[in-house]
Amino acid sequence: MERKEFLKKGFSALTLAAFIPMIGCSGDTVDPETDISTGTTTGTGSSAEISSGTCTATASETAGPFPTKVPGSLVLDDITSGRTGNKLTIQITIQNKNAGCAALSGALVDIWHCDAAGNYSEYGGTGMQSTSYTSVHFLRGRQTTDASGLVRFTSIYPGWYSGRAPHIHVHVYNASGKSLLVTQIAFPEDISKLVYAQGVYASHGQADTTNAHDNVFSDGVGTEMPSVTGNVSTSFALTHTIVVSA
Repeated sequence: MERKEFLKKGFSALTLAAFIPMIGCSGDTVDPETDISTGTTTGTGSSAEISSGTCTATASETAGPFPTKVPGSLVLDDITSGRTGNKLTIQITIQNKNAGCAALSGALVDIWHCDAAGNYSEYGGTGMQSTSYTSVHFLRGRQTTDASGLVRFTSIYPGWYSGRAPHIHVHVYNASGKSLLVTQIAFPEDISKLVYAQGVYASHGQADTTNAHDNVFSDGVGTEMPSVTGNVSTSFALTHTIVVSA
């Protein structure tokens, strides 16, 4: 089955169940608006709407089809692992909806995304992804939230693959390894267009799927759109808040 066909059909309950053991924490050990004239880009979304002491939980999404197989072995802040592209610093804050959106410290946060050509590490050699990267682990990592509920990663701006808008996968666990949320982070389309027009991204071209036509984001990105600032000449910074029920 081609990856695009898989994504259009979505996960069945059986397919999703098959992935759950792969993304679980069991056995893991964790150590404690665009200005084209200047090239500067800023994209902002409502990642967590907070008002009058209430907050909105971040949308739950699929982890597949390429979840990290053993996330506990990838405790990294720099997840680049030699992949080339525009530098992207990632700051994610985890908040607890059950505590009035207070910061959630000690949470485990796994992220993963594709490279500039749209390929994932740990997979390949199949119809889902022809290029094989089964023996490497680039663009995957785990961090533990600090007292402010914050984790930081250094990566590259994600590429895209057919049938999906650009995105980053996120899986949040509590300190004991219980899964709290699987979600995804979207990207502002105006910024992605500038990125994909230059450098190592140019040969892959522009993304073929917008957020509105993406099978994950088509119902809205109100809780999944971060703030993205920076420019193609230097680097980008992504800031996002994810609200879980802990």
